[in-house]
Amino acid sequence: MSAARPLTILRTVAAMAALPLLLTACGYESDADDDAPKAEVAAGAEKLSASEVKIGYFPNLTHATALVGVQEGLLQKELGGTKIKASTFNAGPSEIEALNAGSIDIGWIGPSPSINGYTKSQGKNLRIISGSASGGVKLVVNPDKIKTLDDLKGKKIATPQLGNTQDVAFLHWIAEKGWKVDAQSGKGDVSVVRSDNKITPDAYRSGSVDGAWVPEPTASKLVADGAKVLLDESDIWPDKKFVITNIIVSQSFLKEHPDVVEAVLRGSVKTNEWINADPDRAKASANEALEKLSGKALPAEVIDPAWKSIAFLDDPLASTLDAQAEHAVSAGLLEKPDLKGIYDLAPLNKVLKAEGKPAVDDAGLGVR
Repeated sequence: MSAARPLTILRTVAAMAALPLLLTACGYESDADDDAPKAEVAAGAEKLSASEVKIGYFPNLTHATALVGVQEGLLQKELGGTKIKASTFNAGPSEIEALNAGSIDIGWIGPSPSINGYTKSQGKNLRIISGSASGGVKLVVNPDKIKTLDDLKGKKIATPQLGNTQDVAFLHWIAEKGWKVDAQSGKGDVSVVRSDNKITPDAYRSGSVDGAWVPEPTASKLVADGAKVLLDESDIWPDKKFVITNIIVSQSFLKEHPDVVEAVLRGSVKTNEWINADPDRAKASANEALEKLSGKALPAEVIDPAWKSIAFLDDPLASTLDAQAEHAVSAGLLEKPDLKGIYDLAPLNKVLKAEGKPAVDDAGLGVR
């Protein structure tokens, strides 16, 4: 299935101006948490143009670049005497609000809230400056009720939240099948049940849903409860890659502190290199960070398959973000956005060049 292939249905939904509020990250609901690990600044290290940089991310495996980068000191090393102040979030809207309010300067976040934040501010509040992760989303089902993809018709399938990244992807997939579902109510040939990721495993165990289109580690938690992976979302994208986590920055912070932004990007690039060079050690580091943040590490039967399905990379896969926006429009969840200028990849490409790595592309959506 081509990422740019138009859906076979197009709905007009009332109150479109309010709908971008629905585009969220992974459907979690709690507020920011400042209990992220504290960065250690080396004695005598020279500060950059800012004394500190406030970063935000999710306690989620798809944000492992930030988890590991902070945990291992790889981000702080590149920042010298400029201290990291880290906050964790469980919802895209709260992270965007924090960015707008100046509570964070740089954040790891999903594509839908990136699009939402950019369009709601008419292109004035953020830039995407790097990719971070691809993949990590699966359709998992009750194997006693669903044997094939065609068996989904008439079944109840959970997504994290109306209009979130996975919800849009599932609506797009349903439409490609030629089935009809009302995007707002979730009613139709498939019942799309919006369920917070934290409670979806309970809903699955109780039989309230027959499966779920969800990110990791929720997908692997369901598998540990007896579900079966019926489809990996990577398999329906060109080259099996699609953006699941971006790095965004406040435009004002980018303008005022380009050296700090460049240092964070350098740390991100080196962290991804560290992760890919030793995946097992990186997985353990990410799980240690999650345990510190949540009080509980993920068991091996959850983290092992979840980790394998996520690719950590610097490329923002810009064409796939553009396609995801098109899918949201076609589902009737978003007015057609103007995304030109959402990317500024010049700082990243400067870092990549210095590291001897190839430049990445903004798919025509960069600042000019």
